[in-house]
Amino acid sequence: MTGGGAGAGAGGVVGAVAVVAVAALRERAAELDALLARLDADEAAVREDRADATADDEHDPEGSTLSGEWQRIEALRRATASERAEVEAALARVADGTYGVCAVCGRAIPPERLEVRPMATTCVACAARRAG
Repeated sequence: MTGGGAGAGAGGVVGAVAVVAVAALRERAAELDALLARLDADEAAVREDRADATADDEHDPEGSTLSGEWQRIEALRRATASERAEVEAALARVADGTYGVCAVCGRAIPPERLEVRPMATTCVACAARRAG
């Protein structure tokens, strides 16, 4: 995992906001790592069940099929891995001094936005334009 100084260059966030952001990002990274580990274990269990020649889940009216469960786990895993990559990228921005700088317009991202979305790469105005 990338470390993170609280310094900033080129208009990045400095001081307490960066320190809080790093703590929140590291905490979220740990949560995501734990979730990925659980999903890996779930996937291994589904693979084991699927390898069992006697598992005829396709005709079981009582629950979801192994294929359906596998798809659900894979979708959760992809989303979790994507968010984990966003966290890592945000920590890298802290380390290189660009955390809190809008990737579109170069202006500062408001600290309130970073508190709510610590992985944000755009200011509110640019995010609204992208959504709109």
